[in-house]
Amino acid sequence: MNNSQILFSDRKLEIGLDQLQTLFNIAAFWAKDRSLEDLSIAIANSNPVIGVWDGQQLIGFARATSDGVYRATIWDVVIHPEYQGGGLGSKLVETVLSHPCIHRVERVYLMTTHQHKFYQRIGFQQNSSTTMVLYNQSNLGSLAVREIQLQESLGG
Repeated sequence: MNNSQILFSDRKLEIGLDQLQTLFNIAAFWAKDRSLEDLSIAIANSNPVIGVWDGQQLIGFARATSDGVYRATIWDVVIHPEYQGGGLGSKLVETVLSHPCIHRVERVYLMTTHQHKFYQRIGFQQNSSTTMVLYNQSNLGSLAVREIQLQESLGG
């Protein structure tokens, strides 16, 4: 690895979905086999999206979602295995945190399975009291709730 060639970029459109899918399949057990369509949707709805490049090769990736003031969540932090251990992962997360869309947010969340110590070194703290999950259950919403949501989105 030659650090002089490493580039961090927040240009979403430069992220090649094929390269991202390959990176996930190599280095991210939680993101294996994501479809190109789903990756495209996730990127479109995230800001910032940070790619790490060695020349033309995507070697790192992270994205976040946020309201810009109160809460943000960092997703899909990954560095190619051949580039791990040199500080790129920390720099990637710090790049997300310092991005104009995130830097003033009150609380930044992330989910991790095995990398607690890595994130603690950056400043994250374990927080077992606020994490809950609802898996997509398309049969949950009633028709009345859908009608209210539709009326609100239409300004009614």
